[in-house]
Amino acid sequence: MTILCYHAIDTAWSSPLAVRPDAFAAHCAWLAAHRRLVDLEEAVERMGASGRLPRRTVAVTFDDGFASLYDEALRVLRDHDVPATVFLVSGTLSSEPQSVDWVDTPVPDTLRTLTADQIAAMRSQGIRFGSHSHTHRDLTSLTDQECLADLTTSRGILEDLLEEPVRMLAYPRGLHDERVRRLAARAGFTHAFALPERREQAGPYSIPRVGIYRGNGVRTVQVKVSPWYLSVRTGRLAPVLGSIRGPGRNGRADHRGDGPGAGRFGARHTARFG
Repeated sequence: MTILCYHAIDTAWSSPLAVRPDAFAAHCAWLAAHRRLVDLEEAVERMGASGRLPRRTVAVTFDDGFASLYDEALRVLRDHDVPATVFLVSGTLSSEPQSVDWVDTPVPDTLRTLTADQIAAMRSQGIRFGSHSHTHRDLTSLTDQECLADLTTSRGILEDLLEEPVRMLAYPRGLHDERVRRLAARAGFTHAFALPERREQAGPYSIPRVGIYRGNGVRTVQVKVSPWYLSVRTGRLAPVLGSIRGPGRNGRADHRGDGPGAGRFGARHTARFG
């Protein structure tokens, strides 16, 4: 099983979060030919107690709700019949929209998040939506009251927009703990998704995903959807996996989960990227 996590599909934004459109098209073509692609709701229904899906099954998700998903990804998803779920930062849809203030890489003037009209158009073509919180703050750093308010506000805004229940949450930056998981349940979510940097006990509120980043080619995707990848990259062999091709872009090996910075397979997920 693998639940993949993308962010932007964008040529102009030189960020690890921004997969090039041609690379994304190649990913989808390979996945459609070699894996069983399922909607995220079907994925969680079929998930075992270990948090694992049946072998050779893949679900595709996107965090942050960047407008490039409408501009670049939607056509590719449709062409290859790839189901997808987009996790939205609801603050970007409020009457005074929140800017993209949660990424560390320089943000171009052209970077936008999805509008309500674009979301409606994507829904009409089968794309589903969930919550990525209201403000994209690290939920583990908030008080109980702040965290619960953020999550319930997000659900309320999105349910008003979508006119259907919103039960799925992707934690901002993939960060969560027992307290945040408990508050996610209190806020009305039934499932929540992470990007684990270390071995975690999988469950309904800690469902692991694997990040795909700029520079990840088809061969890297093949590795990342392999049955062994998730356990290896969160286990003792993670430093070995990340160092197969030497140090990352910053000139040193950094093996903190699944992300763009280290080695051929991107064996680092720096929390700020989520």
